Amino acid sequence: MAVDSSDEHLIARIQDGDQEAFACLLRRHLDSIHRFADRTVGNSADAEDLAQDTFVRVWQKAHTFVPGKAKVTTWIHTIAHNLCIDMLRKQRGQVAIDTAFDQGLADANGAPDQRAQQVQLASTLRTAITRLPPAQRSALVLCLVQGLSNKEAADVMGVGLRALESLLARARRTLRTNLSDAAMTEEPS
Repeated sequence: MAVDSSDEHLIARIQDGDQEAFACLLRRHLDSIHRFADRTVGNSADAEDLAQDTFVRVWQKAHTFVPGKAKVTTWIHTIAHNLCIDMLRKQRGQVAIDTAFDQGLADANGAPDQRAQQVQLASTLRTAITRLPPAQRSALVLCLVQGLSNKEAADVMGVGLRALESLLARARRTLRTNLSDAAMTEEPS
């Protein structure tokens, strides 16, 4: 099979039971879906399971993909999003955003005191994102972390474009308030 096959072509072949096409699609998108799940549920082990479950569903539900209705990546993210939301509901919303913020900043160059400040800031930001309602958190992760357009994120979440933009605006407003409150409580009296 040609390496440059489009996602749509791969899905068509998967619909015919082509395991090689599935393996190619999996290689292309597994890392992205794993990162999305990790940032959404905040647990790498759960994210790994969710990513695998997503691609099991891709294989099982390939026949439901309608070309032209959505991009393949949007369709796959929709499956992953729904699985993540199901998991979050089961956990009753007690979710932490991943420690990638902390790890990435801890690995950054700079003096130890600067790195410690960066890690603290990242931890504060992660906590603030964790406290967002699930829909706002999903909108933020899909657009700002995964890089989906607002239209693609709206499709993934099953909401209109205006609703998605409203979720993003509320998420940003809430984050500003929570981060401002956190900064006020950290300042010495």
